[in-house]
Amino acid sequence: MKLYFNVGYNAKAGQNLQLLIVDDKGTAVQTHTLFYAENGIWKCEVDYFSKSISYKYQLTDEKGNVQREEFVLHHLNFPHNYKEFIIFDEWNNKNFPENYLNNKILYNKLNQFVPEKAVVLKKHTHLFRIEAPVYNPDWTIVLFGSTASLGNWNYEKAIHLSQTDFGIWEASVEIPENEFIQYKYCIYDKKEGRVIDVETGENRFTLANPHADVLQIVSDHYFKFRSYQMYHDAGVAVPVFSLRSENGFGVGEFSDLKKLADWTNETNLGIIQILPINDTTANYSWTDSYPYAAVSVYALHPQYISLENLDFSLPKELVSEYHAEKEALNTLDLIDYEKIIAGKWKFLKAVFNAEKEKIYKDRNFKKFIKDNEYWLVPYAAFCVLRDKYKTPNFNDWKTHKKYIAGKISQFFTVKSKDYDASMLHAWVQYQLHLQLKDAVEYIHSLGVSLKGDLPIGIYRYSVEAWTEPELFGMDFQAGAPPDQFTELGQNWEFPTYNWEAMKEDDYRWWKNRFKALEQYFDAMRIDHILGFFRIWRMPVSATQGILGYFYPAVPVVLEEFKARHIPFDFNRYCKPYINERILWEYFGENSHQALEFINRNNDGTYSFKEEFDTQRKLTDFFKKNPKRALEEKLVSLCANVLFLIEERNGETVYHPRFNVYRTDSYQYLPEWEQKAIYDLYHDYFFRRQDHLWYEKAMEKLPVILNATKMLICGEDLGMVPACVPVAMDELAIIALKVQRMPSDNIPFYNPKNADYMNVVTASSHDSSTLRQWWKEDPALTQKYFNQQLVQYGKAPDEMDSHLAEIIMKQHLYNDAMLAIFPIQEFMATDPELTNPNTDNERINNPAVFPHYWRYRMHLKLEDLKQKETFNQKIAYWIKDSGRA
Repeated sequence: MKLYFNVGYNAKAGQNLQLLIVDDKGTAVQTHTLFYAENGIWKCEVDYFSKSISYKYQLTDEKGNVQREEFVLHHLNFPHNYKEFIIFDEWNNKNFPENYLNNKILYNKLNQFVPEKAVVLKKHTHLFRIEAPVYNPDWTIVLFGSTASLGNWNYEKAIHLSQTDFGIWEASVEIPENEFIQYKYCIYDKKEGRVIDVETGENRFTLANPHADVLQIVSDHYFKFRSYQMYHDAGVAVPVFSLRSENGFGVGEFSDLKKLADWTNETNLGIIQILPINDTTANYSWTDSYPYAAVSVYALHPQYISLENLDFSLPKELVSEYHAEKEALNTLDLIDYEKIIAGKWKFLKAVFNAEKEKIYKDRNFKKFIKDNEYWLVPYAAFCVLRDKYKTPNFNDWKTHKKYIAGKISQFFTVKSKDYDASMLHAWVQYQLHLQLKDAVEYIHSLGVSLKGDLPIGIYRYSVEAWTEPELFGMDFQAGAPPDQFTELGQNWEFPTYNWEAMKEDDYRWWKNRFKALEQYFDAMRIDHILGFFRIWRMPVSATQGILGYFYPAVPVVLEEFKARHIPFDFNRYCKPYINERILWEYFGENSHQALEFINRNNDGTYSFKEEFDTQRKLTDFFKKNPKRALEEKLVSLCANVLFLIEERNGETVYHPRFNVYRTDSYQYLPEWEQKAIYDLYHDYFFRRQDHLWYEKAMEKLPVILNATKMLICGEDLGMVPACVPVAMDELAIIALKVQRMPSDNIPFYNPKNADYMNVVTASSHDSSTLRQWWKEDPALTQKYFNQQLVQYGKAPDEMDSHLAEIIMKQHLYNDAMLAIFPIQEFMATDPELTNPNTDNERINNPAVFPHYWRYRMHLKLEDLKQKETFNQKIAYWIKDSGRA
C-alpha cells in the first residue's frame, strides 16, 4: 500500500520536516524526512501495510534537533478497496477546537452516540475528513463547494458527512471535474432540515484527482466555529465536605453529589466543580481538613463515605448511637472535623469486624485490590503504620522507615498480624470508590459534568514521599511568593518535584495520577499551574515564604556582581543585617531580650548565634519556650537578607530576596549600590527567566496532558510570567479569570473581555465571598460599584441581592467557555436564601496556615431543590446567556 503525504508548512532555510509513524503506545516506529516541493508544500512517499495509521510531524534544524513538534497525533483509517492514497494534511495544533473540545464532557453530553459508517465506493475520488466536536445533538456537518459534484455552492445540494467517531466527520465523493476545488463546511440542523451556518474565514481548497484507483484523503483540521456554536457552560463550585443533606453525618458525602446534580439540573447548570477529595488523614485532627495535603494521590478521603450506603448495615446495637451522633453533627453550622472522622471510623470498624468473613469472600472486592494494588497496598500499609506509631512521619517509625515493596506486600498476607487492619483500609477505599462511581454515573445520566481539582504539591509525609522519595526534593519546601493574600509569601511545606527523575520514565507518575482521576472526572482544574513552569522553593531551614526563590531559575553568579560593579560581600548580602538602629526598631526597650539569640560583632553590627541562625531553629526553640511576640520579631529579622544562596553542582549561586528593596538591610546601603542591586533584581524577576520557564513547561506538560481526555483548566493566579499565557494558549489549557484578582495592572477584570479559552468567576475558595469582600475595603468597593457595576452614588454598606445578580450576569453574558460560581454567590442573589452569618461562608484564608476548612452550606440540598422561584430564575439566566 502506497501513501503519498502532502502537508503545508512554512519553514526557514536549513529546517526540515519529518513524519513520525507511531505505534499504539505512542512510540515512533518509522521516521521519514519530507522534501520541499513548491508553494510551501512538503511531500513524502511511504510504503505501509495496515488499515489504520497514527502519525505526527516535527520540524528539525540542520543538526537534527527538534525545533517544533505536534502534540496531537493524526489518525487515519483506510478503506479496503484502495491500495494507494494521496493525503493532504495540515499541521495539527493542540489549540484547535477539535483537540480541546473532544473531551470527556463531549462524551458525557452525547452519551447516546452511535458511530456511523462512511461508505467509500471504488468510483470515489476524494474522502473529506474534518474533526469538529459538535455539542448540539441536532447538528451535523455538511460540505459544499465550487464544483457541480459539490453542489456549486448550493445549500440544498450540500454533501452530508457521517460522524464515524466522536467529533470525526467523513464523506467520500466522486469529483470528475478536473479543476481547482474550493469548498466549505457547514452546520446542518436536522430538526429544521436546513443549513443554519457556514464556517467563517476563507474558502478551503484541494486539487482534482486525475488518478484512477487512487483515493485522495483531504484531512482537514480547525473547523471555524462561530462563538455561539462552541460549547459554553455554567457551573457551581462547592467542596464535597460543604454539602448539607438529611442523610449526611455532619459533613458532605459522595452520595450528596447526586442531590446537588438534581439541583444543577433544575437550574440548567452543566458543571459541578469540587475541591480535591483525596485522603488527608495525617493526625486525625482539624489540621487534616486542608484538602491540598493528601497522604495519597490515589486514595479517597474516608470522611466522604456514607455509612448508610455501605454494602452492609450497621450492627443493630449501634443504630441508635449512630442516629444520635448524626443528629448532633447535622445541627452544627460548621464542620466538626475531629468528631465526624472519629465517628465514621468507629462505625466503619464495627461494620467491617461484624461482616469480615463475607467481605473477604467478595469477588468484586478481591478484583478491586488486584486492579489497584500498585497504590492500594502501600497506602493501606502506610495507614496501619501511621496509626501504630501515631504519626505519618515515616522517619519516626520504629519499623519500615524505608519503603521496601517485598516487605510491605506481607501486610496483605493472611498470616500477618496487620492483615485485618490493612484489609480494613482497602475495604474502605473500595466502598468509597463504589459510592463515588455511583454518584458520577447519576450525574452523567443528567448530562451534567464533574470537574475535579489537582493539587500541585504532595504532602511531605505521604505514601508517595515514602515509596518514591527519589521523585521529590525532600530537602526543600514548595510555596508561593508574596501576593495580595500574604506579604510574607506562602510556605506549603510540601517537597518540590524532581522533574529530571520524572522525565527519565516519561512522567509515568503523572500519567498514572491523571488516569486515576479520569475514572471520576470530566474536567480538571490544575491548582497553581505555574508550578509546571517553576516553583517557589525554600530550604527546609526556612518557615516563611519570603525566604524562597524560583526554581528552576537563571541565578546570579559572582561574575555578574563584578560585571555590574556590585561589591558583593557574603556576610553583608546573605546573612541578616542587624545594627543598633534596626535592633531598636524591631525590639525597642526590649532589645535586651534579643541579645540571648545574637552576638555583637567588632564593627558594631550583630549576627545570630549558630544555634538560632535559621527561622526553623528559632521556631523549634519557641515551641518549647513560647514567647509569641519575641519569636515573630526574631523570625522576621532572620529574613532581613539581600540574597539567598543555592548550592548547584559544587558552586554557590545567588537569588535576590523577594522585595529586596523593602528590606531594612537594603536601606543601609549607599544609594548607588541600592540602584545596582535594584537593576539586578528587576532583571532576575522580570527579564531573564521567561525562556527557561517556557522550555521547562513545554518539556513536561504536553506529555502529561496527552495522557488524559479530561478538559484541562489551569489556576494561573499570582505572579504570572509572560510565558505562561503563551504556553497555556499553545496547549489549549483553559485559563482562570477572577474579577478582583486581575493579572494586568487594573483594579478589576471585566468578564466581558474574556475570550473563549477562559473560566470566569466572581470569587474562589481562596478568597473571601463577595459579601465579605464588599466590607473589606470601602474605597475599593466604591470604585467597583461605580466603575465596574456602573452604578451611581454611594455604594451601600452591604452587598444586596440586586448587586449580586448584576455581578453574576456580568460573568454569564460573555464569550468565556465556562462561568463557574461558588454556591455562596448563587445564594447571595436571593435575600431569603442568604446565609445570615456571612463569615461562616469563607472556605479558606491563605494568609492563615494552617487554616480550618469547615464551611457547610446553611441550607439542605433537599430544601434548595424545592426553591422553585429561585431555581427558575437561575435556569433562565443560564439559558438566556447561551450556556444551557
